[in-house]
Amino acid sequence: MAMSEGPTARTTVGRLVELLLPLFILAVLIALCLQLLIPFVGLLLWTIILAVCFYPVHKRLTKRGMSNRLSASIIGIGLTALILVPTAIAAISAASSIPAFVSGLRSGEEHLPPPPARLLDVPVVGAKAHAAWTQAANDMPAFAKQFGPQLASFSKWLLSTAGGMVGAVLALVLAVILAAVTLAYAESARAFIANILARVTGDRIRGEHYMDVIGATVRSVANGVIGVAFVQALLCGIGFFLVGIPGAGILSLLAMALGVVQVPVVIVTLPAIIYAFAVKSTTVAILFTVWFIIAGLSDAALKPLMIGHGLEVPMPVILLGVIGGVIAYGLVGLFIGAVLLAVGYVLFREWLDEPAADGAREPDKLQAAE
Repeated sequence: MAMSEGPTARTTVGRLVELLLPLFILAVLIALCLQLLIPFVGLLLWTIILAVCFYPVHKRLTKRGMSNRLSASIIGIGLTALILVPTAIAAISAASSIPAFVSGLRSGEEHLPPPPARLLDVPVVGAKAHAAWTQAANDMPAFAKQFGPQLASFSKWLLSTAGGMVGAVLALVLAVILAAVTLAYAESARAFIANILARVTGDRIRGEHYMDVIGATVRSVANGVIGVAFVQALLCGIGFFLVGIPGAGILSLLAMALGVVQVPVVIVTLPAIIYAFAVKSTTVAILFTVWFIIAGLSDAALKPLMIGHGLEVPMPVILLGVIGGVIAYGLVGLFIGAVLLAVGYVLFREWLDEPAADGAREPDKLQAAE
């Protein structure tokens, strides 16, 4: 009996090894591949997002007779020229001009005009701002000496921020190039993603449906969040430049960043309004305030038109995904959070719409029979 159990046990162990060893090798291979791809996850995500956003434009161009490569090249060059180049110029300008101005303040070479008397009428901060401004206008070296450490740290922060912005712009340029390459092979990439989703869901039609939901959600977020933030920042920037607010370009970029992360732009516009009432005439300040009220409320009118339009996912779900995604994953979380909640919402609705199990229908059948 013992002799017969030995070969059987060895056979069982051999089969277990034959089963587990390929799984172990596969797990190691997946882990190594992920380790190699982790440094490029952000770049790949932005590449996919840009490709999905501009895929409809690519389709329109190819329908007019353009080749895939020509259409992708036009989209890549146009996107770089219209969006990324102005951003890079603004970042380089900020990096070159503002630190020099701060250095001039510290050395006493820069001179400020005396503060307007109207600044004293500004509530809460008017008196302190007037006193500091007066000291800076009358004795810049003493002012720079008193606030030297703060000016030095502020200058370093500006330099590091500008450097980070330049790095982000270069990363976006690379993402645009990769997105253009992806669009050149759009049909192959779409078929590849469709095959993956079909294997995951077990159904080709359902996989295509989820791919359409993901693509529509990404484009909805791009239009309804980034597009609306751009329009809002453009309106704010027009007001900043017309009134002559110092640092109007940087304030416009900050307004767009706040709009993207769903933070009210009043954080930027309120100090500008206070400055307008302190320096400009009352009429100009009032017109300026009305303009910023319109700019601040523009997102409330545009978002319902842009977000969730034509989707089976309602706008509040998309907005919750956008805000939660930014908190959890940063800027790219705009799309990750919205896509996750959109797919989860679709799955939940499909589960609700599925017919109940036979056991659950028995009470209904008994009631109908009665």
